[in-house]
Amino acid sequence: MTSPVKVIVGGAEEEDGAAFVRAWERAERGEKVHERVLAFQSWEALSSLLTGERYRLLRHLHAHPEPSVSALARSLGRQYRRVHDDVSALEGAGLVERTDGEVRAATDAIQAEIRL
Repeated sequence: MTSPVKVIVGGAEEEDGAAFVRAWERAERGEKVHERVLAFQSWEALSSLLTGERYRLLRHLHAHPEPSVSALARSLGRQYRRVHDDVSALEGAGLVERTDGEVRAATDAIQAEIRL
């Protein structure tokens, strides 16, 4: 099982910086630090990355890794170009991996923290 990706929406940059420093200090003490965090300034920024179709794509890949983006597009019944764009965006965010001739979800869970 892979570690969850934590998604944070809102909050101050100072809070994010402090969390980074705490993780750095733990690593310097020799503690294992394997946290994956995606931080977004606003709900709109998150929703532009994690659309309904991209969430559906992630759920599909979690259950059924595919050998290629073409195979994924066929399985989802969607146009190749749109699926390719979605995979590229999610891969850039660390939510999708393309390795060993396979496209798959890079995590088993996404945890969300929405700051007001």
